[in-house]
Amino acid sequence: MKKQRIILVDDHEVVRLGLKSLLERHPHFDVVGEAGSAREALEQVESLKPDVVVMDIRLPGTSGIDACEQIVSQYPNTKVLMLTSYAEDEMLFSAIRAGASGYVLKQIGSEDLIKAIESVGRGEALLDPAVTQRVFQEVRRAVKEEEASAFAHLSQQEKHVLLLVSEGKTNREIAKNLFLGEGTVRNYVSSILSKLSVNNRAEAAAYAVQHSLREYITL
Repeated sequence: MKKQRIILVDDHEVVRLGLKSLLERHPHFDVVGEAGSAREALEQVESLKPDVVVMDIRLPGTSGIDACEQIVSQYPNTKVLMLTSYAEDEMLFSAIRAGASGYVLKQIGSEDLIKAIESVGRGEALLDPAVTQRVFQEVRRAVKEEEASAFAHLSQQEKHVLLLVSEGKTNREIAKNLFLGEGTVRNYVSSILSKLSVNNRAEAAAYAVQHSLREYITL
């Protein structure tokens, strides 16, 4: 098996020495370089073309996140694993947006770190279990916001009308249910189609189901 070429980036020499000692005991790892700053890391990556960069977030000068973004952009075959003491959401999501393939905390055990580097080297994405739940929470929150924005231009009454349209109700049935005139319902339906940029009731109904309209109805 080809050895994974690794560069270690941390501004603490003792940390780098400890990591190097650990990783060099692994038969499939080759620590080809070390750096104490983002600038040095970029120089090392340019000259050594490693498979994986194990990098701290907090570095003197340019941050590890900014360095990660540059590395991923310029050297797409090089994967970046963020190894940090910080579990703050802002840093986690900034690292993900910067293109990091993995994010693990320094409290990780030695065997788990080795598995993390192997996973990232294979092109897999990996998150420390301590932060995984927060990522899922953020994803769910973003989905909810997107769904809610899908109906942002509709009034509450229009949402009620659309919900009944999605249930297959006719204009007469909707009018009876909401105590409205049929003409008023027709106007509401026309307005809804226009605001949602759909062509007919069937498309409007599908849109309502797709974006979970029922969750955004105020009774």
